[in-house]
Amino acid sequence: MNLQIALDRLTDEECMTILSETNEYVDWIEIGTGVIKEYGMSIVRRVRDHYPDAVIVADMKTCDAGAHEAAQVFEAGADITTVMAFAADQTIKDMVQKAKECSGRIMVDLLNVADSGRVTELHTLGIDLVSLHFGKDMQQNNEMDQSLFELVKDSRHLEVAVAGGINLQSLPAILSHQPDTVIAGSAITKAKDHKEAAKKMKEVIQSYETNNTHR
Repeated sequence: MNLQIALDRLTDEECMTILSETNEYVDWIEIGTGVIKEYGMSIVRRVRDHYPDAVIVADMKTCDAGAHEAAQVFEAGADITTVMAFAADQTIKDMVQKAKECSGRIMVDLLNVADSGRVTELHTLGIDLVSLHFGKDMQQNNEMDQSLFELVKDSRHLEVAVAGGINLQSLPAILSHQPDTVIAGSAITKAKDHKEAAKKMKEVIQSYETNNTHR
C-alpha cells in the first residue's frame, strides 16, 4: 500500500523542504493543483531533478484538452497525471493514448461522482487507476463518508487511491477498505514535525499490512 504525500497550498521552497524531510517514508509524491497553478511545469521538473527515482503525480485535474495537458506533465517528468471523471470520454481516451506513448499513467479523480456506472465506463476507456476524493471544501464541516468506497466495491480490476483530510485518527478506518494508495496532505504538510508525521502514517500502514497478511 502506497503513502502518497499531497503538496498543496505551499510555496515551491516549502514543497522542497517537506520532501527532503519526508522522502524516506512516502512512496508517491503528488504535486497539487494549486502548486501547479502557481509554478507551472517548473515545479514538476524541479521535483524530478531532485528525486529521479520517485513516482511523481501531477494533480492537473484536467477537464479538457487532455492530450495536450498530459503531454505537458509527462514531458516535465511526471509519471501520473489526473483527469476529472466528468470530463468527456474523448478527453480521457486522448489522455490514455498519450500516457501509453509516454510510458505514463492516468488517474481519474472521482470527486462528486455518485454513480458506480461511471466507474465501469472509465474502465472501458482504458483507465486502471482512480482516486476516491472527499473534497477540501466538503471537509470543512464533515468527515469523509465511508460510503464513498461503494463506488469501487465491484471494481477489483482498478487500483484505488483515496484522499480527503486523512490523518492518523481517520487512517485505520480508511485502511479497512484496503485501498492501494492513501493520500495524505495537511496531516503531514501542516504538522510541526513533517518527518515524524510521515513516519507515523507509514508505520500505521505497514502495521495494518503485516497484521492482515498473517491472518
